[in-house]
Amino acid sequence: MEPTQTKENKTGPTYLSSNDDTLAVSFDSKTGHSSADSSMSRWQSFKYSFQRAEPGDVPPPKPISKRHLNLMALSTGLGTGLLVASGEKLRNAGPLFLLVAYAIVGYLMLIPTIYSAGELSVAYSNLQGGFQSYYSKFIDDSAAFALGWNYMIQWMSVVSLELVTASMTVKYWTDINSDVFVAIFLTVVILINLAGAKGYAEAEFIMNSTKLVMLTGFIIFGLVVDLGGTSHGFVGGKYWRHPGAYTNFKGLCSVFVASAFSLGGTEFISLSIADQANPRKAMSSACRLVFFRITVFFLGSLVFVGLLVPYTSDQLMGSGGAQTNASPFVIAAQTYTHVLSHVINSVILVSVTSVATSAMYSSPRLLLSLAKQGLAPKYFDYVDKAGRPFRGWVVTVIASFFSFIATYSDQDAVFTWLLSISALSFVFVWPAICVCQIRFRKALKLQGISLSSLGYVSPTGVIGSYSSIVINALILVAQFWVALFPIGGDGKPDVNAFFQNYLGVVFMVVFYFGHKIWTWNWQFLIPLDQIDINADRTIYDEEIMELERNEEKERFRHSPWYKKAVMWMFSL
Repeated sequence: MEPTQTKENKTGPTYLSSNDDTLAVSFDSKTGHSSADSSMSRWQSFKYSFQRAEPGDVPPPKPISKRHLNLMALSTGLGTGLLVASGEKLRNAGPLFLLVAYAIVGYLMLIPTIYSAGELSVAYSNLQGGFQSYYSKFIDDSAAFALGWNYMIQWMSVVSLELVTASMTVKYWTDINSDVFVAIFLTVVILINLAGAKGYAEAEFIMNSTKLVMLTGFIIFGLVVDLGGTSHGFVGGKYWRHPGAYTNFKGLCSVFVASAFSLGGTEFISLSIADQANPRKAMSSACRLVFFRITVFFLGSLVFVGLLVPYTSDQLMGSGGAQTNASPFVIAAQTYTHVLSHVINSVILVSVTSVATSAMYSSPRLLLSLAKQGLAPKYFDYVDKAGRPFRGWVVTVIASFFSFIATYSDQDAVFTWLLSISALSFVFVWPAICVCQIRFRKALKLQGISLSSLGYVSPTGVIGSYSSIVINALILVAQFWVALFPIGGDGKPDVNAFFQNYLGVVFMVVFYFGHKIWTWNWQFLIPLDQIDINADRTIYDEEIMELERNEEKERFRHSPWYKKAVMWMFSL
């Protein structure tokens, strides 16, 4: 049974059905085109799909099924940050501090943020732009402008970052010019995105499944090797004793932003919740899977990286050794077996291609959202008949050509610059989502609206949001210190290192105050009594939701234990 939903808007409430199949009548899911296009050849249909979609055109169906959503919750972020950048962070912090930083960012920053984003996305499931629209609704237009543009630029930068990473990863096998491989992987990413939303979703499903299988295999491999299951004998915690488990406090501080980048993109799950038949259940399942992903695939895999690779290894990125392009996962594997290292390196290529594909898919849609909000030129408010924001996509493709800088002699420096631009954006976006949730709760209280009218309520509440904001602020302070006085420096301020590691903050300040000056609007927060809390809000019937919960409890109570575990994890 699905709860009755009411969408409040300025013309009055409209009753919605969560199982509305109206779009399916005029759309052929097999060909990917509306019935008006069925008489065309495939090539004609492909060319026709790039024309601007008119108001009367039928949009393509939403491709995010529950299996896609669950896989997104499990696999988002399993790319460059975890598989490659973690090598340099292991060298800077040591295995224990590496785990501490990831745990703080994952459990204390990300989880409350996802809960907050879930509460807002279920409440405003039909608000165009998703969480990008929350900023102007609950904070102010300047914050929306700065956060929106920085987030969009960040995802554009990720395309180049992942392609540069791919060219670095290939160097494990060959010294052929890096730009050759950049061109190959860029072509693959472009072709997947040209396939449209459905093609993208299926390609991501395959690539994400590959990542999960590899990481599961690596954890099993690490356990076997560490317990002495190979000819190398028992490894145990010898690298935690010598050279040691950690370096120093500055090393710990250097990991936070990179771990935020590794876990970044998880907030996109909230954008897909509205597509689900039951957003409340889908959000509960997604949050549990995010927790599982952090615990098993991030912390679990990094435990074995730290047990099998000493942080003093001259193969880790930034160490200055002969082969610093190798992933720490590859280093761990090649020390004990040669075949597995090649398999892992191959899957890393799949992983970075997956993230680059996601970034190219997301960037033009973020630019489209900004254009629809009036925060970007109207020129980018262009959607073709296949549902692609084509002009924004062209800009993203052009920006991705920056990845051909991969042939620059100091690839590590290029990697660090791109990582800096990309990573710090999350340290702004996550607390901004939490601020929106706090102000949403305050506006509800001011207008006397009960939380029971919400389809999904964050388990961590405003306390979780406040804690996430505080930790984000402390991380910005720590990153300022590490950027100005870098690890391995002479103790004096280093301007080059500062901008290399803190450039994202500079972008944010310039965009925010630039918009303030341009609009000459110095109101920093929209007053609570001026927030139109009911515009675009979906209201759930409390009695029906309670009945649904009771039915779920009964079904759960009468299920065998193994089925209970699956039902709890996936909210079946």
